[in-house]
Amino acid sequence: MKFAVIIFPGSNCDNDIIHVLKNVMQQEVISVWHKETSLPELSKEDCIMLPGGFSYGDYLRSGAIAKFSPIMKEVIDFANGGGKVWGICNGFQILCETGLLPGALLRNKEQRFICKNVYLKTTTTNSLITQGISQDKLLKIPIAHAEGRFYADDSTIKELNDKDQILFKYCDISGTVSKEANINGSRDSIAGICNENRNVFGMMPHPERAAESVLGNDDGKHLFESILGLVTA
Repeated sequence: MKFAVIIFPGSNCDNDIIHVLKNVMQQEVISVWHKETSLPELSKEDCIMLPGGFSYGDYLRSGAIAKFSPIMKEVIDFANGGGKVWGICNGFQILCETGLLPGALLRNKEQRFICKNVYLKTTTTNSLITQGISQDKLLKIPIAHAEGRFYADDSTIKELNDKDQILFKYCDISGTVSKEANINGSRDSIAGICNENRNVFGMMPHPERAAESVLGNDDGKHLFESILGLVTA
């Protein structure tokens, strides 16, 4: 699989994701600067990555300016044509701003930046990035955000649930989803979702920061193995 990593001014996890995809997962990776007006040659079997960071310094709102970058027209067209797009942290924010994913990411409930490991419960295996993860397996993945509180209105939340579009929820070490384990106040403890067509994925936690045993945690590697079809739950 070929991966195109979109880099914005302020991206700070681009090298992390490139390292994991290229050196850990042994995949072809192409860096694409946000001012480009065309994508490298990609098939629907390939994937565009929107990495974490602070695109345009998070001015206005996180991702609000990045959606106007020239390359985003091509990213949107690729997604609407069935191509895979995966946004992590700031990438998730950008996907919501463009409308490729529903909802919005608001300031954390405590109005402060949070950087720590959290536990995730996989709520569906019906997506490319979760197909290899058993629903009874907890994932310990780091977060690093100030605007990660997922919000959507009641009808959108119902639709996400009805159409099995919620990928991950914040939980505690026992796997219990609760108000106490909801680290940033997201509605329904949501940490990641996909679109209705199941080809666009967004999540606030950073699997690329937990994808090698040398780091003491390789839970994030399961997501990359899943999208590559290397494992099945």
